[in-house]
Amino acid sequence: MKWTDVHQVAIALYDKYPDTDPQYVRFTDLHQWVTALDGFSDDPSRSNEKILEAIQMAWMDEAS
Repeated sequence: MKWTDVHQVAIALYDKYPDTDPQYVRFTDLHQWVTALDGFSDDPSRSNEKILEAIQMAWMDEAS
């Protein structure tokens, strides 16, 4: 997975953290959780606030 695989990352986060409300996850934690996902192979420094927000929104959609 790469940073641009927003929906795939969101599904993986939903599966790994099913009891977490993504609305309250800080971007610093989100960044760390994404880079720790199995199958994530992108450069950690390539993320930005826009990408993290897109992942968070997709995760919220997945959780609802």
